[in-house]
Amino acid sequence: MADTMQGLKRTHYCGEVLTAGETVTVGGYVDTVRNKGGIIFMVIRDRTGIVQLTFNETTDPAIFEKAASCHAEYVIMAKGEARTRESINDKIPTGHIEIFVDDFRILAKAHTPPFEIVDDTNTNEELRLKYRYLDLRRSALQKNIITRSKIAKVARDYFDENGFIEIETPMMIKSTPEGARDYLVPSRVHPGEFYALPQSPQIYKQLLMISGFDRYIQLARCFRDEDLRADRQPEFTQIDMEMSFVDVEDIMQIAEGFVQREFKEVLDIEIPVPLPRLTYTDAMNRYGSDKPDTRFGMEITDISDKVKSCGFGVFTSAIEAGGSVRAIVAKNAASVLTRKEIDKLTEYVRGIGAKGLAFVRWVDDAPACSFAKFMAEGELEAILETVGAEKGDVVLIVADKTSTVLSTLGALRLKVAKQLDIIPEGKFNFLWITEFPFFEWNEDTQHWDTMHHPFTMPMDECLQYLDTDPGKVYAKAYDLVLNGTELSSGSIRITDYELQQKMFEALGLTEEEIAAKFGFLVDAYKYGAAPHGGMGIGLDRLAMIMCGADSLRDVTAFPKLQNASELMSSCPAPVDKESLDILGIQLIEKKEDKE
Repeated sequence: MADTMQGLKRTHYCGEVLTAGETVTVGGYVDTVRNKGGIIFMVIRDRTGIVQLTFNETTDPAIFEKAASCHAEYVIMAKGEARTRESINDKIPTGHIEIFVDDFRILAKAHTPPFEIVDDTNTNEELRLKYRYLDLRRSALQKNIITRSKIAKVARDYFDENGFIEIETPMMIKSTPEGARDYLVPSRVHPGEFYALPQSPQIYKQLLMISGFDRYIQLARCFRDEDLRADRQPEFTQIDMEMSFVDVEDIMQIAEGFVQREFKEVLDIEIPVPLPRLTYTDAMNRYGSDKPDTRFGMEITDISDKVKSCGFGVFTSAIEAGGSVRAIVAKNAASVLTRKEIDKLTEYVRGIGAKGLAFVRWVDDAPACSFAKFMAEGELEAILETVGAEKGDVVLIVADKTSTVLSTLGALRLKVAKQLDIIPEGKFNFLWITEFPFFEWNEDTQHWDTMHHPFTMPMDECLQYLDTDPGKVYAKAYDLVLNGTELSSGSIRITDYELQQKMFEALGLTEEEIAAKFGFLVDAYKYGAAPHGGMGIGLDRLAMIMCGADSLRDVTAFPKLQNASELMSSCPAPVDKESLDILGIQLIEKKEDKE
């Protein structure tokens, strides 16, 4: 049987044993055991760090024998005198201290774990996720989770000090269209009817503004049934806020104060405010993205005017069709971006929608150009001068409809920067993106679609174009971007009943659909709604960047895989027929399952 804690009470965490001469009691997991025969050195760890326990010839023989029986991951408690170590380890805070043990308990024995619990692990991630409770013992992950906790605490403190009220909104709500697919929850009490898990607290926080709670905050759990990627999980946490009697500037000011406070208190880094801003149009033209990473250059240059009369049909036909020809320059990249590497980049851009990739690779005195035979005298030189290319550089050019050109060069810009390793670590570039288009043209449906949720307010000067020229309508919407990751989206909300009806109609909703999906919100507007707006800052994404993690999985205690499954608990999982019958649900076998 395992020992008990009776008579022992922890006085210190492992990483807090810093002073020699005091008697301490610690508890933790056995990290390593080195048995030298007459002396045993045991390193134990908890969430604060590690400390060394020492057993020698003066130790009680029963305690010495018990220590000798320990293996990695045993759970122990030990009491003894903290002394100065003969062999100092300057790499850890407790490296000058060891505890000479006079009371020792094995609280739980452990099987040999399926992988070694070390920070610098090469273990397959799927195996580590299957045994996530063991993986979470690694100090690197524990530090991430603790940092995330600090971020959440700072958020609550900051918003409380600025007059915000923390209010919880429901987790089971009415299904409403918000962009992604809802997770649905069947109702036993109301057979055939369903709740939805919230994609965001959007409608409820607007109702709270109508209710008179003029400053709302919530660390809200949100759910979206969509394909995952590195910066997305099916369930995530949003630092959600809403404010009444404000304009865009008020909301931005609060958000800037928040990120400034977070980085100072959590990382001791000063973030200068006000944060830089770019309009959506400028961001797309310069970086090919509405969430650009501005830690490096390689901005996009429009060279359409320089090539519109050249002899290269790929360029001229794109321009004649209403498109454009644009380029990025990879400085001093000619030695890395060989012809073979450029061929790989060409295949890459074809895979994301472009027809091809033209290039100029300047290694020798005369630059090598994929379209040189079509250029008249002086035309290539004009291109190089326009983009600022010099010997040693590589110019990458895409010609197509402008939306394809920009999105392709935006993705190519990031890929090449990573390949060249020119994105600086430890740098945090915040950026506001403003003046988003309200509508975007859908080539498939030949219809204008809204870019935002239906409660977003158009800019005042654009209201006149709602019916006549949707392409000229811009939204009172704004995104906060950090190092190329969208941290937050926000907007001023519509509070005018008639305008809200018009927005619903723009979505193609009938009167009956509006009443069925949003009737309660529309009715609420009839009783007076204060002007309001807000935003939701992704806690998971913020933690990922602040921790320097590569994935949201590294800052989420129990994450899902890309197929939305959790290996540890094997969910999602089937349920028994009786449970389905109670809910009135019958499973239909898919054709592909039969095959």
